[in-house]
Amino acid sequence: LAHGTDEQKDRFLGNILTGEEVWCQGFSEPGAGSDLASLQTKAVADGDDAYLLSGQKVWSSFAHIADWCILLARTDSTGNKHEGITYFLMDMHAPGVDVRPLRQLTGDSEFNEIFMTDVRVPADRVLGPVGQGWSVAITTLMNERANLGFALTSRLDVSFRKLVALAKSMPHNGLVAADDPLVRGRLASLWSDVQALRFTNYRAFSAFLKTGMPGPEGSVAKLFWSETNQRLTKVAVDIEGAFALLGAGSDRAVEDGRWQYLQLRSRGNTIEGGSSEILRAIIAERVLGLPKSR
Repeated sequence: LAHGTDEQKDRFLGNILTGEEVWCQGFSEPGAGSDLASLQTKAVADGDDAYLLSGQKVWSSFAHIADWCILLARTDSTGNKHEGITYFLMDMHAPGVDVRPLRQLTGDSEFNEIFMTDVRVPADRVLGPVGQGWSVAITTLMNERANLGFALTSRLDVSFRKLVALAKSMPHNGLVAADDPLVRGRLASLWSDVQALRFTNYRAFSAFLKTGMPGPEGSVAKLFWSETNQRLTKVAVDIEGAFALLGAGSDRAVEDGRWQYLQLRSRGNTIEGGSSEILRAIIAERVLGLPKSR
């Protein structure tokens, strides 16, 4: 919406809205994760109407089922590392694209590696000006974190209510876990965190309505959500006690091992979508106005 041509908007937005086409993101690389501007994927002009892309991307969610990929590649290596990066819309079914799933701690394979060997991308599939993909990428990331704030807060609210239900039903010292003052204190602390996150998102959205662009507040929401979700799932596993040793498939596992799965999955929350260290640096510089870190 912010950088696309009219032709690109007509071609893609409708199918994105209906879900007819699935997209993935090709930003991170083995040597360029948090330091994204160090990416090495190359895009070489193939005449005046196309580019040939070669390189590797990693941690691309659902790339194994995606139809298209928003992808950063270097078209010029002569300037500083933030210059010469171009933002492409790559057909995931094009010759030369090889997707390899990565097995996670949970046993699932949400993330993937993408290998590209001379993948031909038409010049009209460049989003924004050639060589100025960094600013387009920043727009993407800011909108991603702004949208994540609302979506993940809703999920966290649902998880908290399920956690309370677990505490009310789980036997504990002849009563139930919810009767234990220590458990009640941990639940109260989590409830306060969920409400703080909710109102932080409200403030961020109010600012968005005034400016039309998401601000760095989205980094606050993503950071706080990821760490709160880890604490929440840890409380659930602690409430289960010895039953937490039983996973899915055991006839005595609580909720078929749901909380064990969520605890394992939550470990990636503080890495994906911007690591906690990077988000803290963004908050320090763009929200608090502190000097840039070296």
